[in-house]
Amino acid sequence: MPRLQRLLILVCSLLSCHLAAQQNYLLLPDRVFDGTDLHEGWVVLVQGNKIAAVGSPTQMPLGVKYEAIELKGCTLLPGLIEGHSHLFLHPYNETTWDDQVLREPRSYRTARATVHALKTLKAGFTTVRDLGTEGAEFDDVGFKKAIDDGIIAGPRMIIATKALIATGSYAPKGFSPDIEVPQGAEEADGHDALVKAVRRQIGKGADVIKVYADYRWGLMAEAKPTFSEAELRLMVETARSSGRGTIAHAATAEGMRRAVMAGCETIEHGDAGTPEIFALMHQKGTALCPTLAAGDAVSQYRGWKKGQEPEPERIRNKRITFKQALDAGVTICFGGDVGVFSHGDNAREMEMMVDYGMKPLDVLRSATSVNARVFHLAQLGQIKAGFLADLVAVEGRPDQQISHIRKVRLVMKNGEMY
Repeated sequence: MPRLQRLLILVCSLLSCHLAAQQNYLLLPDRVFDGTDLHEGWVVLVQGNKIAAVGSPTQMPLGVKYEAIELKGCTLLPGLIEGHSHLFLHPYNETTWDDQVLREPRSYRTARATVHALKTLKAGFTTVRDLGTEGAEFDDVGFKKAIDDGIIAGPRMIIATKALIATGSYAPKGFSPDIEVPQGAEEADGHDALVKAVRRQIGKGADVIKVYADYRWGLMAEAKPTFSEAELRLMVETARSSGRGTIAHAATAEGMRRAVMAGCETIEHGDAGTPEIFALMHQKGTALCPTLAAGDAVSQYRGWKKGQEPEPERIRNKRITFKQALDAGVTICFGGDVGVFSHGDNAREMEMMVDYGMKPLDVLRSATSVNARVFHLAQLGQIKAGFLADLVAVEGRPDQQISHIRKVRLVMKNGEMY
């Protein structure tokens, strides 16, 4: 490349004009995972922000100028898609959830989120579905725009803004009943209020509507269903009329059943699912985002010494229900509930999915093409001509040893190197 052109690209990069995204690259890994299968000896040509060609070197178009990037020993994959993140949260063993919501200024939380976003991107996750600001109001709307406009570096974002909860069912809690404490999500009940809340969140910028179909509510803090099936169906239909899907936090069997019957697209957590519920999910085409790593992290925060002590009942039960979901043929979305544990450590969920019974290749599919399909990301999740150039190269064979997904050599988002 001529010296003047290199200098121009450097200057424009410093000015955040993203001229580097228009560079052409020929990526030369040992192998390519295209979102479905593994291919030895393939190369990938990137032109601007799109994948121009994929296949053997002899299949590349002639007459195209590009910069060749050798990736010896590496596997090239689609940019990974995190299915359940909270960029405005940080691990609860650093600061409790209540104190983050009630004591940390939103400006402070946004500053933290910029660091979380960069760590996530550098770990190879070029897209996140961020499922609730947890008390940071609609700050994810501006945060997403800042990334899209190149003001800060971070993954593409699918945002849920504030999430919807039934009155009295969420948190922070434990205060005098005479005191109204700001909640970590938006309270709404009944026909008119629910329709208005869904429409308001869409109007503010929500890409997806998140509802809490159950939660630990009441003085006994028992996880019980919150919204009725009719209320859930109303929210789903209201969101769907705008072209948006609805997802449900649901940990109880009845909460899961109501959410599935109401038409929610994914169930988050699903801790107390049963074979009957998972069969229903398979029948209705409802996906499960199991968030294994969040439960594992919380158990350790509460004193469990992993690897030194027997697994707590919660963890043992999660292993059972996850296997039941697999056996039922439920679509599994990769998503760890990051924020409960550290951003940038997203691969922790992938490792646990393998430990809990999934094959590494199926985990890679879950984090790429499966999530892209379930989240309606038409040009992501696959290495395919015409798709957006979101790519990650890792050293080794994550299809055989999933922990190799942590050995990130290259991250490209929208054709731009990070």
